[in-house]
Amino acid sequence: MVPVAQGRFLATGIEGARFVELPGADHLHWFTNGDAVADETQAFLTGSRSALAGGRRLATVLFTDIVGSTEQARHLGDACWRDLLEDHDRLVRRRLARYGGEDIKFTGDGFLALFEDPLPALACAPELCLAVKDIGLEIRGGMHSGHVELRGGDVAGIAVNVAARVLAQAGPSEVLVTLTIKDLLAGSGPTFVSRGVHQLKGVPDTWELYALEG
Repeated sequence: MVPVAQGRFLATGIEGARFVELPGADHLHWFTNGDAVADETQAFLTGSRSALAGGRRLATVLFTDIVGSTEQARHLGDACWRDLLEDHDRLVRRRLARYGGEDIKFTGDGFLALFEDPLPALACAPELCLAVKDIGLEIRGGMHSGHVELRGGDVAGIAVNVAARVLAQAGPSEVLVTLTIKDLLAGSGPTFVSRGVHQLKGVPDTWELYALEG
């Protein structure tokens, strides 16, 4: 009913605005996205989300980190590295907001984010890899879907641990996902290529990992 481009245009002209584009095709958001809209509104007004106060929820977990961050920091020096990190953080946060991702925390050289659905997470992650190349960085990503434990403004649980271990297997500018995500998105459009079976440190069983084809 109202093209999303109009929302983007308004946001660019309103000082202090933060544009958040949520997944879905419904104009009447209270039928499908009411809670998400309320969460984003609360976060904008108060700086926090009550949804992360405690309990458990089903989510898609995305970890990113900068490839070779220690070496680059040593080469650039503290001041230049800090400026580059600020550019990186701004690019990542902007795209997380665009795809409805929740910026949970900065991990020192990357981000931990949650998504309600794996499809926007999978759309967001490769775009992050491309965006930071413009400032001379490479990142990698790891994704898994499962229940997470909500602890104040942080999250924990096996799903978080798995996503972190998946990240460790990814190469530069590569995003790896678990079989769980591949199965959840069966028939939704994305196709995947296997990256083999891995033993993830501290996680039981073996895990077949996949990258987005192309």
